Amino acid sequence: MRRGHWVTVAMLIGVGYLLGSVDALKLSRLFAQEDPVSEEGAKKIQTAYDALRAAMDSLKQENRYNPATKGLNSYAILAGGVDAVKDLEDGKGVDPETFAALYAGDAIESVAESLSHNDEGQLTYKNKVVRIYPISRLKKIYAQRQELTGEVAAGPKKN
Repeated sequence: MRRGHWVTVAMLIGVGYLLGSVDALKLSRLFAQEDPVSEEGAKKIQTAYDALRAAMDSLKQENRYNPATKGLNSYAILAGGVDAVKDLEDGKGVDPETFAALYAGDAIESVAESLSHNDEGQLTYKNKVVRIYPISRLKKIYAQRQELTGEVAAGPKKN
């Protein structure tokens, strides 16, 4: 009986090795956007980027946009601006795009100097865990964005 168990275990290991070596369980289909963006789509993206950059410059002049990251923050721009550096200093959370960019290593130099990770692997700024805004603040920002952009909140359709 014991010998039968060892044979079974050996066969399972062998089958697993064989499947792994021939990539039988390859997950390449799970990667998003394998096809390149069309030329028309790329032009529209560039036009949108240029418009966001112009809006960002305007918000900076009004002292309404102070990013903690290098890249353009479309979330903050469409909401009318945020002060991400102040948000980090306060330790009460940052907008989702800043949060993602900080974890991706895209912090501006003055912010990057104060970033580290705690024992649990969480990103910290001056020893405070970096978090996303509370839900109440996210809702407030989305409402502000809808007002500025003319978006209509998604909800049940009325007949």
